[in-house]
Amino acid sequence: MSPATPQASSRERILDAALLVMRERGLANTTTKLIAGQAGLSEAMLYKHFADKQQLFLSVLRERTPRARFEADSGSESLAAGLATLVADLMAFFTRTFPIAASIFGSPTLLTEHRDGVASHGGGPATVIDGVRARLAAEQDAGRIHADADTESAARLLVGAAFHQGFLAAFEGLDAVPDAEHVAAGIVGMVLPGLPPGED
Repeated sequence: MSPATPQASSRERILDAALLVMRERGLANTTTKLIAGQAGLSEAMLYKHFADKQQLFLSVLRERTPRARFEADSGSESLAAGLATLVADLMAFFTRTFPIAASIFGSPTLLTEHRDGVASHGGGPATVIDGVRARLAAEQDAGRIHADADTESAARLLVGAAFHQGFLAAFEGLDAVPDAEHVAAGIVGMVLPGLPPGED
């Protein structure tokens, strides 16, 4: 057994435990002590892998929740299909993470601490819009969206709609948006007229 194996195993256990505790208690009521206890490890072991709770939270989002593919794949799918897949992925992400993050808004002090913490690790909600905007910019570069199209507003519309659908699903106690692919296609269909193809 290599020396790295126990560390990798403990890191995975911490991430699994963090996801469970955060989903059950919300981020505001989650402590590193609770996570370490759920993982069957010491807090010292937790801090060998993660600098603080905010870094652990971001790692849970990146490694234990549905991921959106922001990269364009213009060779194998239409613009509409690619964006619909992206919106469906975002709805899945928001549905799964809303119960974790919502509790933090009940405490201004904790919210400030959390906001500063995730920002110090390069995270935060705005990164989702940045990812979608980058995806649309790549589509512009590929000539599938006109160079003058308002991709900033389009990114906000796509993310906002996905977030709201995720919120509604989480509010109903669901783990996913019902008929997510159809809902995502409808959202994209309303945004696409504002993203005309590039000129030949």
